[in-house]
Amino acid sequence: MLHKTRAIVFKTTDYGESSVIVQLFTEKFGLQSYIINGVKKPKAKISRNMLQPLHLLDLVVYHKNNTSIQRISELKNSPVLLSVPYDVIKSCLAIFLNEVLYKAIRQQGADENLFGFVFSAIELLDNATEGLANFHLLFLIQLTRYLGFYPDMSRADDADYFDMKNGVFNQYKPDSFSYLSPPHTHNFYNLLQCSFENIVQLKISNDDRRYLISKLLEYYALHIESFGNIRSQAVLEEVLG
Repeated sequence: MLHKTRAIVFKTTDYGESSVIVQLFTEKFGLQSYIINGVKKPKAKISRNMLQPLHLLDLVVYHKNNTSIQRISELKNSPVLLSVPYDVIKSCLAIFLNEVLYKAIRQQGADENLFGFVFSAIELLDNATEGLANFHLLFLIQLTRYLGFYPDMSRADDADYFDMKNGVFNQYKPDSFSYLSPPHTHNFYNLLQCSFENIVQLKISNDDRRYLISKLLEYYALHIESFGNIRSQAVLEEVLG
């Protein structure tokens, strides 16, 4: 049976001489693997360039339950990303966010709210003209809403520390070793108050940004089993300066 669905490219792996297996986060079926034949041929209907990380797709797919690899009937980039593949900063951000998403989203079931957030954020990144230096920080914070460990803000107003293990703000230093202390707690709180619409107003120094992203990835590792290290972090930090 054929189904229409939107999708986001997560990972493409070579398979045989001219085929690939692509892992897509789909709106209708969640995370799925698809085999696409003939991708490497000169006149391929679906080319490898259409399957770059975080490219947005409209699909018509065959879907069978309890099958590990599905097949695609039709595929097109929609909307076509106009700046992410060609802008150095945006492309590095996309590679970084793609690596985080690939490690964080592992469930097979559909999650339309999560899908909608990621899809919209990629469109925002493609259209953005400023505020790029903090885009990944805000994305990671907002993504935690959909992954189930968004920070508890109930005691944030007068807190000096953020307990990353329990996801709560505290007035006193937590017993665990995973926490934020002043002035980073204040920067983290400002980040939580921010949105993509006013991200340009968020002022964080390069050093503080590097510290926050490291702590945010530590926060992810505390709450997602086998999350591991993000290899693209170092490249992104070098590009951002």
